[in-house]
Amino acid sequence: MRHASIDIGTNTLRLLIAEYDGRELKPLVYKRAITRLGGNYKESIGIDADSARRAVSALEEFGRTIAGYGVSSVNAVATSVVRRAGNRGRFIKEARERAGVDIEVISGDEEARLSLLGVASVIRDAAERRLVMDIGGGSTEFIFTCGARTVGAWSVEMGVVHLAERHLKSDPPLKLELECLYTEIRDVTSTLKSTVAAHGIRAFDYSGPKGATLIGTAGTITTLAAMDQDLDVYDRDRINNYTLRRERIRTMYEDLSSLTLKEREKVLALEKGREDLIIPGAAITLAVMDEFGFEEMKVSDAGLLEGVIIDRAGADQFSPYPQ
Repeated sequence: MRHASIDIGTNTLRLLIAEYDGRELKPLVYKRAITRLGGNYKESIGIDADSARRAVSALEEFGRTIAGYGVSSVNAVATSVVRRAGNRGRFIKEARERAGVDIEVISGDEEARLSLLGVASVIRDAAERRLVMDIGGGSTEFIFTCGARTVGAWSVEMGVVHLAERHLKSDPPLKLELECLYTEIRDVTSTLKSTVAAHGIRAFDYSGPKGATLIGTAGTITTLAAMDQDLDVYDRDRINNYTLRRERIRTMYEDLSSLTLKEREKVLALEKGREDLIIPGAAITLAVMDEFGFEEMKVSDAGLLEGVIIDRAGADQFSPYPQ
């Protein structure tokens, strides 16, 4: 049967149409639109009106695509910025009226659970322990697994859109701005490590030296993987299970941080609309690798979109982490 899922994120809206028989998921259509729904977000106001209009327009386009594929179900989920926004009701109502999309706002824990299902559908890895990281526009999810079992999951309010707007004021960024950016990120990752330990999880067990695997998903990680391979055209098959090494991420981070926005626009493998966000995204990646002791990470293009379909269409027969 054919199913559709929509991920309404703080930076990007994504659509997946796939066939799923309870065991295997076969993608048919994948679309994305960078709308920066969380752009100019203010706690006192919520979602910016222009940002909401861009997002609803993208949802209308998604709706037209879905109509041509005879899907049996459509599930749209909204994450960080919609979770936080006091005016989310207005946005959800407009999406329903204009685009015909019913939006479910999911918690950070639910986002982590569903993202893990999606990641597990494509990653081929024999490690017993895995740390899965999903870097988003408004939050980042961390899932600790042992075999097929989740032992802990945390969602932290550390996303690339808000970090970029808070710290990157100059073009290119000043050294002090980058230092402040990295300091905030390291504070969050250090706190995460302490929280993990407080819940009885030995952080060192989730490190490179102990044989654990770090898996990264979402736009920052997949863009870094595309850049590392100099992909002129994005190819999901070359992204899934690709290994990114820490020293290459460090080099890309330093190179990109030295460029202006206009110069970054000329980097073919860097997704358009992500020119400023790739800097905090790469910084988060490096900070996590430093904090948990990883020299490399596996990349997953699959995540929340796939997880929503697997979960909503029935995951009873689904076997995680195919070998």
